[in-house]
Amino acid sequence: MSALMNQARNRVPRIAEAAVERARLSVVPRAPGRSAARVPFVVLVSLLLVGGVAGLLCFNTSMQQASFTSTAMEERSAALDAREQSLVMELDALRDPQRVAVKAQKMGMVPATSPAFIRLSDGKVLGKPTAATPENALRVTPLPTRKPANLRPTPIVIEVKPDTTAKTSAGDGAASADGTAATGTKKAHDRTRKQGSQR
Repeated sequence: MSALMNQARNRVPRIAEAAVERARLSVVPRAPGRSAARVPFVVLVSLLLVGGVAGLLCFNTSMQQASFTSTAMEERSAALDAREQSLVMELDALRDPQRVAVKAQKMGMVPATSPAFIRLSDGKVLGKPTAATPENALRVTPLPTRKPANLRPTPIVIEVKPDTTAKTSAGDGAASADGTAATGTKKAHDRTRKQGSQR
């Protein structure tokens, strides 16, 4: 029995040493096929990165170009809208009945006073047609308006005569000043009278 125990004791260290020897790590040299397999992966990732950056730049450029085009089209649309409004206003001015009547009158056209009608069923003429003459012309442009009487008052003119009795030097100075004032007042009244006569 003791012999078996001794054998077991001797075997355990040997088994442990063998296990430790097997468990030790060792450097394994690289196989030539693995380094070659890693190159395509690096190339693929690089191509994806370059393609992504190039696509982003192209997308950004196209968005900027679309923005410029949109701004230019909006400006052109605004200019065309303004042009359309001006043309509509011009057309409305050309279609004005007052303007058409004035042009017709300048061309010698006058309105018909007694028109005649043709009955289509039998071709009979109804009414007595007479030729229009320049005396039948109507006034197209309105008469000039006159101001009411209360807006055309008669001017009131007051004449001031200068005082010539003073003989002293001071009095002469005062008299000349009064004469100048009177002359200025007379000119103002004459101006007022002219304006009243023009009205």
